[in-house]
Amino acid sequence: MNRIIYPLFILIVACFCSCGAPREMAYVSDAERDSAQQILSTYSNSIHAGDQLYIYVYSQTPVSAVPFNQETHVVAVEQSRLNRVGNSNQAYRMSETYKRKEGRQVEGYLVDQEGYINFPVIGKLKVDGITYDSLQNKIQVLLINGEYVLDPVVTVSPMNFRVSVVGEVRRPRELHITGERLTIFEALAMCGDITQYGLRDNVVVMREKNGMVTPIEIDLTKKTMFDSEVYYLQQNDIVYVQPTMKRRRQADSRRTYQESVGPYASIGVSLAHFVWRIYRRYVIDRRGLFH
Repeated sequence: MNRIIYPLFILIVACFCSCGAPREMAYVSDAERDSAQQILSTYSNSIHAGDQLYIYVYSQTPVSAVPFNQETHVVAVEQSRLNRVGNSNQAYRMSETYKRKEGRQVEGYLVDQEGYINFPVIGKLKVDGITYDSLQNKIQVLLINGEYVLDPVVTVSPMNFRVSVVGEVRRPRELHITGERLTIFEALAMCGDITQYGLRDNVVVMREKNGMVTPIEIDLTKKTMFDSEVYYLQQNDIVYVQPTMKRRRQADSRRTYQESVGPYASIGVSLAHFVWRIYRRYVIDRRGLFH
């Protein structure tokens, strides 16, 4: 009899466990294995108001590029002032001190609300809406035409590319990216991936467009996600991984339990504390007096 009951008991337990476990969903489950999938979506590296830009000008004659780099142009301006007042020795000492300094902090160029940056010598530049490559070419042309630098090589990159990932991921947090491109898969991987209680087929990306936040859904289980406009994330995007229905029910039942039991628990603790004080006053303390 035990030979029949024991296996039957194990089977019943296994069935209950499998029914209670959350359903796992694979990424890109409808794509054929060992087959190439074309990515039709494109990432935007346009510059917008509020962006912090790093700009560096390189030249084979480094002296000519000094005023245009934040790492050196402050020192160069002060050296020029000291040379004009005839204090060349102090200017030389400043130069030597700077050479020994390592890890000098660069603040970058903040794009103001009107879409401009204030670049050394050249002045205000309209950068809103153009790409990093376009700004590099624009600065190079201005430097050559103004005969400031004859052979400039300009590098422009973002300094404050950040994306927030919240919801059912293992480590919800704000990501600070040093490059120009970030896919939604890379962002999720940096947060420890989606938990077993997160919906992979209905992830929401909240993106700011023309001063308004627009929620955009993406299904990570289908190959059509490669065509989505949010496959490549942009500056200030918020990725929200929604919880499964089971997770929501658990949260609702926990909240209902706390709301229903909480007041009674508080009353019970207060009552127990009152009884303890009465017992201590009229039983324990009096026994101590009798002794």
